[in-house]
Amino acid sequence: MNHTEFLNQLDDSQILRAIGAAEGKSSGEIRVFITKKRPATGEETLALAQETFARLGMTKTKYRNGILLLFAPATQQFGMVGDSGVHEKCGDDFWRGVAEKLGALLKEGNFTGAVVLGIEEAGAALAKHFPRDPDDRNELPDAVERD
Repeated sequence: MNHTEFLNQLDDSQILRAIGAAEGKSSGEIRVFITKKRPATGEETLALAQETFARLGMTKTKYRNGILLLFAPATQQFGMVGDSGVHEKCGDDFWRGVAEKLGALLKEGNFTGAVVLGIEEAGAALAKHFPRDPDDRNELPDAVERD
């Protein structure tokens, strides 16, 4: 799967609706990033996701509760990063479980479904641990970002 094929099969409007719905139930922030870079291993993908997380300013949320889903279609890799508040509450088992579900959908070629599932799983965790504040505002842009 190359980068262009992956992008052509994504339904950005469906992904944005999923982000809006997930963020509407919590004070957390979710972002999706598609990279042209070619990380060769899961460790490289995670490092790239962490670097992208910081570069996008995702550590600046009020409760440190941002989550980034990063996809590298050229090498069929993906990574998820949660800020310190999220990781404290969810732990490694949460990330492993989400990764298994996403991986299965990606292998089936259901790219939009995989991204949406990741958003829904992240949103459910955020809603559980970071309920929406009465004065909540969207702290980060909702977009499917690309490099």
